[in-house]
Amino acid sequence: MASLSDLARQHTSLGAAGRAHLRRLTGSWAPLADLSFSDLLLLAPTMESSPRSAVVLGQIRPTTAQTVFVDDLVGRVIDFSDEPLVAKVFDTGDAVEGEQAVGVESRPTRVTVIPVTHEGRLVAVVVRYYRLRPDHPHRLNSNHPPSELERAYLSVFNRLATMIADGTYPFPFEGAITEESPRVGDGALILDAYSRVVYSSPNAVSALHRIGYHGRITGQRMEEMGFDGDVVASAFRLKVPVIEEVQRGELATVLARILPLIEHGELTGALVLVRDVSDLRRRDRMLVSMDTTIREIHHRVKNNLQTVSSLLRIQGRRLASPEAKSAIEESVRRIGAIAVVHEMLANSGGDEVVFRDVVQPIVAMAESALVSSEVPVRFRLVGEGATLTASRASSLAVVVTELLQNAVEHGYPPGSGRGVVTVELVTSPDELLVRVHDDGVGVGPDFDLDSSLGLGLTIIKSLVTGELQGELRITPATAPQRGTLAQVTVTLADTDG
Repeated sequence: MASLSDLARQHTSLGAAGRAHLRRLTGSWAPLADLSFSDLLLLAPTMESSPRSAVVLGQIRPTTAQTVFVDDLVGRVIDFSDEPLVAKVFDTGDAVEGEQAVGVESRPTRVTVIPVTHEGRLVAVVVRYYRLRPDHPHRLNSNHPPSELERAYLSVFNRLATMIADGTYPFPFEGAITEESPRVGDGALILDAYSRVVYSSPNAVSALHRIGYHGRITGQRMEEMGFDGDVVASAFRLKVPVIEEVQRGELATVLARILPLIEHGELTGALVLVRDVSDLRRRDRMLVSMDTTIREIHHRVKNNLQTVSSLLRIQGRRLASPEAKSAIEESVRRIGAIAVVHEMLANSGGDEVVFRDVVQPIVAMAESALVSSEVPVRFRLVGEGATLTASRASSLAVVVTELLQNAVEHGYPPGSGRGVVTVELVTSPDELLVRVHDDGVGVGPDFDLDSSLGLGLTIIKSLVTGELQGELRITPATAPQRGTLAQVTVTLADTDG
């Protein structure tokens, strides 16, 4: 579906500022639909002068009443002849109200058209549709007189509608509305110009009870009920919306969104939407606790691996056999590669790591352990690695460690001169390709990967084909390059996401 900006650019002559104003309006008009118990459409005039028409840029349904429109009307172009009230507002600039048949059933519907003003210019209209009953033409879907709640909500809607026509709503500096932001159905307080409560909905009363306030609500100021008086004062003084979170212990948290109500430039009160977010905050704390626990586990695993490495080094210093010493050193490097992954996880949390961040310290570790004056090899890392789960990153880290060790040991015998070992990471949507290329002496023409019995290659083959379910190839580098090219292909689709 095309965005509001896309539709406005395609069908209207609105500039960037006008489009931004309408985006802010549709981003914050959920309270309008709920307060008016109505469907709302946002219409802007099209560029065509004849026949005159408007395009639907936005649509919202109320959560406090049944919807009038079943279909999605966004993007539809409506001729003014089918919406005479809309045409009248664009002609006069004044809000109008009337009745017309709407929908497939052509049921009687009260229609209110509100001009949307931006920088002194009429740029669009908000059309409110709500059902009428034949026995009560001014009553919303009911056989009973309006309740106190309905009268209070409709009065606030009318004040916000006036602000839309004056250009003071939506607010230019309001932050993003999130999924946890309070809605009208969560609870509503209406304040007068002195920040005293003149109406409180039943759900708002329940929310205040949750944070420990059980006294009289009507006539009280927000700070007398546990809210920060400075926050409320800021909303009134600056005439901008604010959000405050009130917490009582670890069990009760209420989120409040304060919307100033302005008339002719003067603040006349505020609408305060309140929501009991205690369960949400408890889940947030649980997630933070779980994340901390996971980080601690990875940190301890890393420390344990480093302890094992230290024990192996101590053991290695006591050995006389060069072969045994070499085996110990290789084991230390393998354990170090796995420890790198757990260090990344301990720092980042979660169960995924960017593989380049793992390879970088492995390359530095190999350079420190394998390079000497007799083997003056330089290492190079290029490319960006994919994000892998911890288990796959650990296996692939060991594979890269073994490939680097093989490249140095077999590609650069003593006296062969300087060389460069390049580790290249190539990521596509479905695969991660790891290439280790050395410019050394290269494998012989009779090299056969399947029949190779070396411990390093045995480990590599086992991890690549078993743990990673990938593919391994080791071949002589093609001209003009020389040396050996080892290539590991790991599938990402449906595994690492």
